[in-house]
Amino acid sequence: MEFSSIDKAISALFGSEIESSSRLYGGDINDAFALRLKNGGLAFMKSNRSAPARFFKAEIEGLKAIEKTGAIGAPRALGYGSENGRAFLILEYVSEGRRSKNFWEIFGQKLAAMHKADTKSYVSGESFGFASDNYIGRTRQINAPKAAWTDFFRECRLEPQFKSAERFFGASDIKRINSLLDNLDKYLIEPERPSLLHGDLWSGNFMSGPDGEAWLIDPAVYVGHAEADIAMTELFGGFDAKFYAAYREAAPLEPGYPDRRDLYNLYQLLNHLNMFGGSYLGSVMRIVKKYA
Repeated sequence: MEFSSIDKAISALFGSEIESSSRLYGGDINDAFALRLKNGGLAFMKSNRSAPARFFKAEIEGLKAIEKTGAIGAPRALGYGSENGRAFLILEYVSEGRRSKNFWEIFGQKLAAMHKADTKSYVSGESFGFASDNYIGRTRQINAPKAAWTDFFRECRLEPQFKSAERFFGASDIKRINSLLDNLDKYLIEPERPSLLHGDLWSGNFMSGPDGEAWLIDPAVYVGHAEADIAMTELFGGFDAKFYAAYREAAPLEPGYPDRRDLYNLYQLLNHLNMFGGSYLGSVMRIVKKYA
């Protein structure tokens, strides 16, 4: 539901008013606040002065898609809007709990279950993509439906990022990049089944919920190859080995995954290059040169 002010959102959603707010820290894209309400309740709010309201509408759609699978926890998204140029999102307040004894094993099993969930309702007429575009960090993420995974990953993931980053590349780099894009089907494979992906699954985008199990937050969802989510978990240090063992037991990875992992993470590194600058150029070009 869209609202024209934060106060109107709180009144409609909780039947109350804001008593106080506390700044929460950890994210580098949005501001986050815990809102204490006059009726004793709590709400969680994210805001961004440089983003349109649709930025948070897309996050609501992603959280609802994850919830719809019934496989893994995610906060309930309640409302969004814009007030005086400040976009905001209201979520249920989820208290962080102590991790359960088998936290990582259960996380792996639940992510596998999400990846196995039916995806027909998320994409119109094709196998890959999503009903609408959304965001990966601050970057618009194109989700135009495609019949083939390789076409989707080329046209909706790599090509837009390379185009945005073209100022970083010389003529010889561009030649290699074009060769990689032209030959992408030599390296990627079509999945056995399409999967709903979190889309940005690193250690900062899950939490331990009140049940002590992993809950997913800050999604950039789309329907794609499950390997792309697993690759992202490995990009910045990786998860606990128990997570990967449990995931593979529930949903074995197809042969050759390690040879494809860097291609999936090329998308994430390109996005970091575009958002944060040239310190990521070396990592991007190492992957390009590996395949082209």
